[in-house]
Amino acid sequence: MGTICSTTEPHVLPVGLEGMHQDVRVSGGEFYLFVKRVLDVVLAFLLLVTLLPLIAVIAMLIKLTSRGPVLFSHLRAGRGGKPFRMFKFRSMRHGAENERPLVEHLNESDGPTFKIADDPRLTPIGKFLRRSSIDEIPQLLNVLRGEMSLVGPRPLWLPEAEKSVGAAGLRTRVKPGLTCLWQISGRSELGYDEWVRLDLYYIRHRGTLLDLLIMLQTIPAVLTGRGAY
Repeated sequence: MGTICSTTEPHVLPVGLEGMHQDVRVSGGEFYLFVKRVLDVVLAFLLLVTLLPLIAVIAMLIKLTSRGPVLFSHLRAGRGGKPFRMFKFRSMRHGAENERPLVEHLNESDGPTFKIADDPRLTPIGKFLRRSSIDEIPQLLNVLRGEMSLVGPRPLWLPEAEKSVGAAGLRTRVKPGLTCLWQISGRSELGYDEWVRLDLYYIRHRGTLLDLLIMLQTIPAVLTGRGAY
């Protein structure tokens, strides 16, 4: 079976994505949502149990290499724009969020999002955590709590979500996810408009098969670390 999106041509979009308008319909009925929630709970729980040894090691390394808490929580926009606290392993020095105005000029994103490939605020192991996506493991807790799903548009920082106007603002019509089409198609290698189009494509076509395919393709995407920072 071929990939959902091209992994060799990061700027090639799925058929039917261009020309998408703001009247995006949300696919998936009640049965799909029930199956999706069951998969979320079962798989998130199994992953957390399986990854416990790795979680313990990462927590120890974070404490040994920098001061501050192991986990970092950040307010993100959930379904309908409702705020929730998203968990991550801390990859920056404690208090780095207060330093954001000092590094705004380094932003490499072409949209309202904020991304720096070599963020000077990263801790000694922070770049590895980002590159390997290990920093996102605690979001399995958000999945169990029902704030996120395993598959769905990535949750935006609240100020970024507020700046997402027009079609981009429609991404909060569904529950945000741990992985998505953007995640397996090159992540930060893609422009902001392509990120939005991929999210809207998912909203229009989501289903159990598509969710499973995205989860399967997330494995090689994480292992290669393509576009992750």
